Amino acid sequence: MLLNERDTDEGLLVSVCDPEDLGETYENGSVSLTVEPDFYDGEEASAEEVVDSLKRCTTANLVGEETVGLAVDHGFVDEENVLELDGTRHAQLLWM
Repeated sequence: MLLNERDTDEGLLVSVCDPEDLGETYENGSVSLTVEPDFYDGEEASAEEVVDSLKRCTTANLVGEETVGLAVDHGFVDEENVLELDGTRHAQLLWM
């Protein structure tokens, strides 16, 4: 998984994607998602590193079967809140 962390005025912003999704565009009806390298490209990360990052973040954007599956398996995202796009999955996380 590719992990990118950014400190913002609102807290830690995390973006994670499966490497094969980087640069791709996915659609489902009126929803379109481009996995922009400027936003999603980051360091290769293990499952443990991604989970640690999700524990510390304020906001996260997640793309890919492995990435979203990890977030669901660890209770960060509810399965019913996952968007199924043509060829991948997407979820967002916001701690309030």
